[in-house]
Order: sequence, then structure tokens, then C-alpha cells
Amino acid sequence: MKIRWKIAGLSLIMVILTAGIGSIFTAGETQSAWYESIKPSITPPNYVFPIAWNILFFLIFLSFYFSLANNKNKKKTFFLFSINFFFNIIWSYLYFKMKNPAYAFIDIILIIASIIYLIAYNWKNSKVSSYLLIPYFL
Repeated sequence: MKIRWKIAGLSLIMVILTAGIGSIFTAGETQSAWYESIKPSITPPNYVFPIAWNILFFLIFLSFYFSLANNKNKKKTFFLFSINFFFNIIWSYLYFKMKNPAYAFIDIILIIASIIYLIAYNWKNSKVSSYLLIPYFL
């Protein structure tokens, strides 16, 4: 299989931007008194989240790449992933900056809906792309 470097570069940049912008809203907030006061006791230690999210973002990058590489309608594919990235970024803002778990919960529903749509949308053209999104959905 030939690597399509422009598509890979675009996919990687979009995922890095999503992760980077989201982390701006999260930085320092996971140690805040507010977060500590609402954090459930079953929440994993803080060091687990960057590891898990780096793995998830790598899988999302691969899914985005395979989706763009295999779908004829690249504009729609780009748009659908961009919507998911937007919801992902907004969650960090709503939860950590606005300190509004209710709005963040609504956003989580939108994230889940966009992941389900992406999995279904990609199924016809790139099952690999769909499979790579399952851990993100879970």
C-alpha cells in the first residue's frame, strides 16, 4: 500500500491541533480544587489520561488518514472529522474552563453521536477507519 503523504500530513496536523487546543483548556485544571472536589473516587490517576489520549489520538489520526485516502468525497470526510474534533475541543472548554459538567455532558452526547456517524459513514469505503474509531467510542 502506497502512503499518501499529503493526506497523512493533513490528518496528523488536524489531530495534533485538536489535541493541542483541547489541552490548553485542560492544562493545570486537573489539579484544581474545583476538579478535585467533583472528581469521582473511581477516576484513574491523572498520569493515565495523557497516555490513554495519546493512544486514542494516534488511532483517530490513522482513522482520519484511511478515511480520507479511501473516500471519494474528501470534503465531506474532512467536514465530518472536523465536527468531531470541534466537539472534542469544546468539551475541554465546557468542563474545565467553564466548569460546567451539564454542558460538557451534552457535548459528550454530540461527540458520541459524531463517532457513531463516522464509524457508519466509513464502513462502506474503509472498514479499517471504522474499526480504528471503536476505542474512541468506548
